[in-house]
Amino acid sequence: MRWHRWITRIACLATAVLATAGPAWASCGVIAGTAPRPQFAALQAAALGPDQVRLAFIGHASFLIETPEGATAITDYNGYNRPAGLVPDIVTMNNAHSTHFTDDIPPGVRHVLRGWDPGGGMAVHNVQWRDLRVFNVPTNVRDYGSAGTRQNGNSIFVFSAADLCIAHLSHIHHTLTDTHLRELGPIDVLLAPVDGSWTMSQEDVLTVIGQIKPRLVVPMHFIVSNVLERFLAQAAPRYPARFSPEPEVLLTRAALPRQTEILVLPGH
Repeated sequence: MRWHRWITRIACLATAVLATAGPAWASCGVIAGTAPRPQFAALQAAALGPDQVRLAFIGHASFLIETPEGATAITDYNGYNRPAGLVPDIVTMNNAHSTHFTDDIPPGVRHVLRGWDPGGGMAVHNVQWRDLRVFNVPTNVRDYGSAGTRQNGNSIFVFSAADLCIAHLSHIHHTLTDTHLRELGPIDVLLAPVDGSWTMSQEDVLTVIGQIKPRLVVPMHFIVSNVLERFLAQAAPRYPARFSPEPEVLLTRAALPRQTEILVLPGH
């Protein structure tokens, strides 16, 4: 229920305000006044600085997120898009589809966050591990079996660390309401599906990008390269695009572009 969700959010926010002596996570309301031109470096197996987050594209809709204190999370964890030898601390599974979730969770995963409630209610998550905070904002999905709508069948997950807020849209099927945007808060990096059919049209994805206004957009869920090319062509009048030579990048608030840009990571 909506009131239950807001009570949970308020309690978690109050805890964050009071816990000043513990590890800090990102404040999603902090916007830098000026920033240099972004430089996204290829990553090495080295420790992160206090202002850095490692983002690695694993495939389909799965990304690895790593924080300065060594917290790790994998988005849309499906059991096969995962780095060899790594057991993440947190896995999110936004949508109950075989390419976006699994019940086969390896021992050692501390938090398994499903973006839907198997009982038919609303999934509510707000967890912290080390310097990484993760919360969700539910959205609806099309129900192909009944040609109707499955309420709260997907979640946008937000990952906050090192003064950065990264949102993963997963299998979003509609544009956002004012309530969604309030619950998300300011987003720095948006991981957005651009397939144009299984989730939503590419024009609608561009509408969502315009609603959220992130500093950086990373495309995902585009299956084949010509689908990505069509999305970039539609986006070109509004958002410039760059291509990273590596599937992993270091993100810092100071290096983010001042206006929205698209960064394409290889390795889909």
